[in-house]
Amino acid sequence: MSEKNDFGAFLIGFIVGGLTGAAVSLLFAPQTGEETRTLIHDKAIELRDRAAETAEEARLQAEKALQDAKHKTEEWTKLAKEQADQLKTKGEKTLEESRQKIAETIKPKKTDVEAG
Repeated sequence: MSEKNDFGAFLIGFIVGGLTGAAVSLLFAPQTGEETRTLIHDKAIELRDRAAETAEEARLQAEKALQDAKHKTEEWTKLAKEQADQLKTKGEKTLEESRQKIAETIKPKKTDVEAG
């Protein structure tokens, strides 16, 4: 989650910094109005392209994170199922052993009652 916040803050800072730098350079540059408008247009296209690249990188990172999360979820599900099966087997074994002990305990007492 922290990586998302860091990336979002970086993206916002990148865009704001780019706009601020472009605006300052245009205002202080000794050019004619036509040259300034052309420069603004070119910088806007450049900034748009950079933003598109950054958005694409963010999308790819999100897709990778999603795939990683799916993979980990599948692994954890498999592990949990295996552990549940082991616990079930152990519980069944313990139950059967308990039944046998109870049967063995009751059996001699029945014999004592019949003999008495």
